[in-house]
Amino acid sequence: MSSRLNGALSPPIPLNNRSGASSPQRQKFPSDTLRPYIKTLLTKTLTNASWDSNDKAKMAAYSKEISERVKQRMIEIEPRGFKYIVTTTLSENVGQAGRADMSCHWEDTDSAIQEMFSNESIIFVCIAFAVRLP
Repeated sequence: MSSRLNGALSPPIPLNNRSGASSPQRQKFPSDTLRPYIKTLLTKTLTNASWDSNDKAKMAAYSKEISERVKQRMIEIEPRGFKYIVTTTLSENVGQAGRADMSCHWEDTDSAIQEMFSNESIIFVCIAFAVRLP
């Protein structure tokens, strides 16, 4: 039986694996290795960054550079066996409140790593997903 959520079908769970647990030989992506890298990258790259609504290319370049570097680091950590997705969001910091949540349907081997950076001018969020290939 498959379920439908937001138009996407979830694959049926095999009868011999109804608990959703992965087989023992499939290892989880080592998120504890990636998290400090992202935190350091955001701090070094964005500490002196400021929002400039007149320079959209510069704002886009921050997101592009960080997402590419995080993806490359994920490949260095675990070059095979996962699909990688990195999303970044850069916003002007005008003292606004914010909240974001994430809901995922995971195998035991998949990971989501989130780090945030903010200063007086910007708020930057990076989320990296490692999804185990079958």
